[in-house]
Parts: sequence; C-alpha cells; structure tokens
Amino acid sequence: MTALNFGDDMAITDPSGPATGPLTTADGKPLVKALARSQARLRRKAFFLVLPLLAFVLITFVVPIGQMLQRSFYNDGFSANMPLTSAWFAQTERGTVPDDAAWQALALDLQASAEARNIGTVGTRVNYDMPGTRSLFTSTGRKVRRGIDPPYQQTLLEIDDEWADPQLWSTMREASKPYTANFYLASVDRTRDAEGNIEQVDERQRVYVMLFWRTFWLSGLITALTFVLGFPIAHLLATLPMRKSNLLMILVLLPFWTSLLVRTTSWMVLLQQQGVINDLLVWIGIIPDGQRWQMIYNQTGTIIAMTHILLPFMILPLYSVMRTINPSYVRAARSLGATSWTAFRRIYFPQTLPGLGAGAMLVFILAVGYYITPALVGGSSGQLISNMIAQHMTGTLNWSIAAALAALLLGAVLALYWLYDRLVGVDNLKLG
Repeated sequence: MTALNFGDDMAITDPSGPATGPLTTADGKPLVKALARSQARLRRKAFFLVLPLLAFVLITFVVPIGQMLQRSFYNDGFSANMPLTSAWFAQTERGTVPDDAAWQALALDLQASAEARNIGTVGTRVNYDMPGTRSLFTSTGRKVRRGIDPPYQQTLLEIDDEWADPQLWSTMREASKPYTANFYLASVDRTRDAEGNIEQVDERQRVYVMLFWRTFWLSGLITALTFVLGFPIAHLLATLPMRKSNLLMILVLLPFWTSLLVRTTSWMVLLQQQGVINDLLVWIGIIPDGQRWQMIYNQTGTIIAMTHILLPFMILPLYSVMRTINPSYVRAARSLGATSWTAFRRIYFPQTLPGLGAGAMLVFILAVGYYITPALVGGSSGQLISNMIAQHMTGTLNWSIAAALAALLLGAVLALYWLYDRLVGVDNLKLG
C-alpha cells in the first residue's frame, strides 16, 4: 500500500494498493480526528475574531435590556426598608384586619426608616400604586423619628387618620413584595382594589392604552405615507440616467447630513400659524388671514415631520431592489398586450415587495420609538408612548413603570416582527 502525502498533516492510501484500514495522516493519526481538530481550531479563531463585537453588543444592548426587564417587575423600595411590616403581610392573608402587631410593626418601621433617611424611598414606592401617599409617609416619619410610644395605632391615627384607610393597607401589602406585576397592570390602565381584584383605573387616569394605540396608529400611517411618497422617487432613482440619478440620490441622502434636531426645528418654523406655509397659503388666497391652519403642536405636525425624517429609510431599500429589476420584463408584458397598469401591477410591483417589506419594517420600528420629533412638534395630541417613557425616566423618576411601558412596547414590536415573519417571511427582506 502506498501513502500519498498532502502537506504535513494528511496522507491517504494509494488507490492502486489494497485498502488495509481507515485513512490516516502522515503521522499515523486518523484522518477524521485530524479534520475535526482542524475545524475546531478554525472555529476558535473565528470566535476570537468576533469576540470584541460580541462583548460590545452584550454590554451595550443585552445587559441594559435585561436590567430594564428586571426593573419592570422588581422594586424593593418598601420591602427592604419596612422589614417588620413586610413580615406581617407575609404571615397573614389578604383582607386581614391590621391588629396590634401590624400597627407596632408599622410604627417601628416608620421610625427606623425615618432615622435612616429612607422614608422618602418607602413613600415613593407606595405612591407608585396609590398616588398622593408619599407626603403621608414623609410627614409621619418626621414626627416619629425621635421615637413613638404605644398604643401605636392610636398614635399613628392621631398623626393622620389616613393610616386607617383599607386601600392604603392593601397597597402596602402589594408593595411589600419586591417582585410584582403591578407595574404592568398600571401600564395597561389597571390597578388592584382593597380586596386585590384587578380593575380599571379612573377614567381620567386612563392614558397608557390610548398612547399605545396612538403610537401604533401613527406609526402605521407614517409608514404608508413614506411608501406613497417614496415609491416614485425610488423608481426614478432606478430608471433615470446615471448623471440625473446621482443628483437625485444626493438630495435623498442630504437629510442624513443634517442634525435631526435642526430638521425638526425647521418644521416648527414652517408649520406654525405665522410660518412660511401658512403665509404662502394666505398669499395665494387658499385661506384667509384670520383662519390660518394649526399644523403644529398636534398630530398633524407629528405626521408631517416624522414622514419627512423617515422618508429616506423607505426610499433606499426600495431603490436597492428596483435597480436589480430587469426592464425587459415590463417591455415583454407590454408587447404581449398588457396595459401599463397591468404590467406594473402584475410584473413590476411584485418584484419590489422585498424592498417594500424592508422599508416598511425600518420605518415602522423607528416611528414606534421616536421621541424628539413628537416632543417638539406634537403637543399634547401628538405625543407617543416614548414621550411618556421619557417623562417617567426624567420627570417622575418612576423607573419601574417606565421599564414596564418599554417592555410592553418591545414585546409588541417583537410580536409584529414574528407575525410578519409568519405571513411574509423575514428571508424575503432585501436591503440590496
């Protein structure tokens, strides 16, 4: 049997000789194991090459999202600073009337939290579920900080009779659990009554569901508008001579070279009642001077500004697909008797669907999470759920409800992405 060498690592037997065993390398090791080791080395090298990117994504994307999701159902502001009261709640069933042990635990916890200067944290946690109660905790904490004498129930009720409110005790029972779903309930305009049953909040406080619907409705409308406006532009880019299409492409890309804040404030100048557009309409005679259109600080301003800002994200995917479509297909359809509309509807448009799907996904997902533009030009009727999340993060400092709202928004986007994958297929998306 003759061995044929291929480099330093492998050798196979000569086909002209009799087969006496498995293929081996030059040093006598089985060829299968040698190939497996070689593949393993290649995989390790590839892993170490992508390790910096993997670490970057993990640190800047995965970890923050994980922390956000944890914050949405975990808050120990009450349980960590009111251990005696939390223990009493854990040992009793819901609906149990507070006894002397409960009042004693509450009084001692209030005193200890006030001395440790954590009473504000406790009151803030309860205030998340029952607005208006933070001042009750802070004012009581100032009065019992130097000590509190029995009978504890009478002493606390003399300070403020609101301590006898069954709803307050029910709220404290919920807050005594560091893990809770109440922030998700609040995110869909729900709460718990004194018996723990889930119910809708007062009609004047139902804002989150309305904001979610408005966000998805406006995002869908903006996506449709960018398609209507962007499709002809993308078609021109794909069919015009190179010199003209390059000029048009520069105009499409020009917004990317301008700050988002500058573009948004420019629309504020254009759309206001004394702005350029209204002045032009009055000068032409379309509207009288006393009836100028209100196009800013409402949904109209949000739609116009966001459509303009997100339009390139629809044009570019469409253009990247349209430029690969062979124009002879449409000409062949016309030569066979099809009208221009039929050739477009049955031949050309179906081939642009991968670009349309990619553009629609880009525009819709970006619109759902937009913040700056609605904040500046949207007013009260043009605000989206992202503005409410920012308000809780920077204004009310209720990070738990902000995290719950963000988690629901993330879940809704992922659900739509999954639905799109089931109906159309993500593999059909094309960006070029």
